[in-house]
Amino acid sequence: MEVRDLHHAYRRREVLRGINLDLASGVLAGIVGENGAGKTTLLKILAGELRPLRGTVRHQGRFGYCPQDVVLNDALTVRQHLDFFKTAFALPDLRHAEEIMEILRFSEYADARAGVLSGGTRQKLNLTLALMHDPQVLLLDEPYQGFDWDTYQRFWDLAGRLRDAGRSVLVVSHLAYDTERLDELWRLDSGALCQDTAGSA
Repeated sequence: MEVRDLHHAYRRREVLRGINLDLASGVLAGIVGENGAGKTTLLKILAGELRPLRGTVRHQGRFGYCPQDVVLNDALTVRQHLDFFKTAFALPDLRHAEEIMEILRFSEYADARAGVLSGGTRQKLNLTLALMHDPQVLLLDEPYQGFDWDTYQRFWDLAGRLRDAGRSVLVVSHLAYDTERLDELWRLDSGALCQDTAGSA
């Protein structure tokens, strides 16, 4: 993914001031920043959900986006969500989705309605829906909120597998957790993106 000179503002408040970013294949990267720093705005622009005032975003291949706010239909079961997205992504089967569910340990909820799931399990479904078509570029906004410690560790193992398979993974969070797992780390502050020091995963 290549991002050049992104600017965005809400009325007179400039949120993003000339963001430049390159995300290569096989890289697990992170963006951190305080609440209100513009992280979600940036991610929405990168995902094509929001149009910037100016600047460009280019990416190649299949694209996945896991928003911070879980968008599920409470009346549908987990399996019905998967079937809906299978059709939307024109997938031949649900094997990849089922593998992710096994990794995140929530396969037993396949027939449960989304409305009765805990916050952490809803987030597991949210993440599975973003990953089930095996995207080359994956944007994750606070992806582990509500996870218990075991699932949190499983998330990072999954992120590492994606990186090792040549995927481009960008994790956005307001706190710099587990930065040693990241190949690259940026900090969003006052509308500017600055490269920080991250341990090699």
